[in-house]
Amino acid sequence: MQTVTLNNGIKIPQLGFGTWKLKPTIEAKRAVLTALEVGYRHIDTARIYLNEGSVGKAIAASKIDRHKIFLTTKLWNTDQKDPKHAFEKSLERLNMDYVDLYLMHYPVTETRLKAWKEMEKIYESGRARSIGVSNFTIKHLKELMKSCNVVPVVNQVEFHPFLFQKELMDFCHKNNIALEAYSPLVHGKKMFVPTITEIAQSHLKTDAQVMLRWNVQHGNIVIPKSKTPSRIQENFNIFDFKLTDEEMATIDGLNENLRTCWDPTDMP
Repeated sequence: MQTVTLNNGIKIPQLGFGTWKLKPTIEAKRAVLTALEVGYRHIDTARIYLNEGSVGKAIAASKIDRHKIFLTTKLWNTDQKDPKHAFEKSLERLNMDYVDLYLMHYPVTETRLKAWKEMEKIYESGRARSIGVSNFTIKHLKELMKSCNVVPVVNQVEFHPFLFQKELMDFCHKNNIALEAYSPLVHGKKMFVPTITEIAQSHLKTDAQVMLRWNVQHGNIVIPKSKTPSRIQENFNIFDFKLTDEEMATIDGLNENLRTCWDPTDMP
């Protein structure tokens, strides 16, 4: 497993397992357990997913040393007025003493700067080994960086070949903020695009593996999600091949600014 070194020196596995829309029942627990058995050591959840408890149970059931797992959860929008309380509740649901990364889920105009100050205190307490943001545009990052004491280690955004946010990626990399790609497989809406399929076939790989590999080769962290064991395994097997510069450029050219989730562009 390749890792990315965050701006505070902590290493994060470049491939993680996303849990959005995994039902907070046996489904989420089984999926996370399967991912851990396959070899994933980076799990991403959030308060609003309602499955923190299932994620925590899966990690406990895996018997894997907690320190070998990189665990992320997030501060929901309506909780930004009291991040400390929200964070403590997340730890309770996870049944954990700490998380490796705590993210502000969305740049809520009225509360984001004050909430970040509270997140800095959580970071200073050691109960979150890193703090970062999600769905921030360049404008939001610039605003935050003017007033923060702790620069976000990560900006988690929707990022895939059909939403190639190059300007945002370059800004993050230039400022030593890792870009973490959610919805990297476009929720299955762009499988079997001829250009990607042709590249995949030349490497004896699947379209999904090529899309994930493209993100990794751009230096990004990527967190695909699935509840299907075969696909969880498939998504993990992306470190045994490499796309050429020409193939990377070809996939770059597929951008059509396609969003399948939130669009924070017009958020003041």
